[in-house]
Amino acid sequence: MIRTLRAVDFRCFSSLSLEVPAAGGVFTGDNAQGKTSILEAVCLLVRLQSPRTRKLPSMVRKDGPGGFGIAGEAWGTERRVRFQRALELAVEGEPREGPGSYLADGGLIVWMGNEDLELVRGAADARRRYLDFVGSQVEPGYRTALARYRRALKAKNLLLKDPRPREDEIRSYEEVMILAGDELTAARARLVALLSPRALAAQREVSGRDEVLGLEYRPAGGVDLRAALEQARERERRQRQSLVGPHRDDLLLTIQGLAAGEYASEGQQRTVALALKLAQGEVLSAVRGSLPVYLIDDVFGELDPGRRNAVLRALPGEAQKWITTTHLGWLDGSQGLEGLVRLAVSAGRILPAAD
Repeated sequence: MIRTLRAVDFRCFSSLSLEVPAAGGVFTGDNAQGKTSILEAVCLLVRLQSPRTRKLPSMVRKDGPGGFGIAGEAWGTERRVRFQRALELAVEGEPREGPGSYLADGGLIVWMGNEDLELVRGAADARRRYLDFVGSQVEPGYRTALARYRRALKAKNLLLKDPRPREDEIRSYEEVMILAGDELTAARARLVALLSPRALAAQREVSGRDEVLGLEYRPAGGVDLRAALEQARERERRQRQSLVGPHRDDLLLTIQGLAAGEYASEGQQRTVALALKLAQGEVLSAVRGSLPVYLIDDVFGELDPGRRNAVLRALPGEAQKWITTTHLGWLDGSQGLEGLVRLAVSAGRILPAAD
């Protein structure tokens, strides 16, 4: 899937150059040495997104020249992402005008990390990010609709903070929000319908129990965003912020009919998070017809052998996997990870891993 990865002035790396086999690689080392940054660079190269931040300047190496570059051979094409005040994109040396053009012939990603627990017990924005990351890879036009909605929402909120809101301008931005919001709501409903049966099966597989995982999409604007905005008009003027719409949607997660964030044990919550990501991979494969690359950040070393082996069985054997871990003790004897190169990461340098 991804054969080479190169980066300059990205996070802690002044320079990075890797060649990884088709099966993938395991990166080991202490915390804060750069392991997660390698996976983050892959995610940026493939999807132009980071699971850690939306602020590109924060990824520039400290004391560097003020920008970063990432390049590599992915899915048989040479791709390049460069940031210096603005994002510059190229495929096979030819500039791409914007993210939509760059992503049109790109690949697919599933990110799995310990922070995925926030999907279960965190605020709704974590679950919205999950849907947005899947949606941008599955639904044509999803990313464009989301960007259009966010711009209109930001403008409306600025107007609402004015002591004397300009109603005509607010309503014009609401029209944009309605058009883009209806598209997002419909897409998210379709996504949840695709994810639900796959997440249920994954929950049972990883837990080894007959646990019923439920996913219920809860759009904050209901089925009629225009009517919801009218009903919320007075409240929004009083509170000076937009209160309904896709920016407040949620995904209700339940185990045996009870809210997973409140009533599930920590082990169950971890399993729910894993099930959601495994379901994501299956949906990407089913809809797009190709396997995603799995970026797995410090997950396996934290799992008990039963759940670890269940996750490994659930991962597609042919999919490329980039895995970080602080130790390799769990790796020996684990099935499904044959052929992965083992590399050590220390202070922004890559070395062959010790056995």
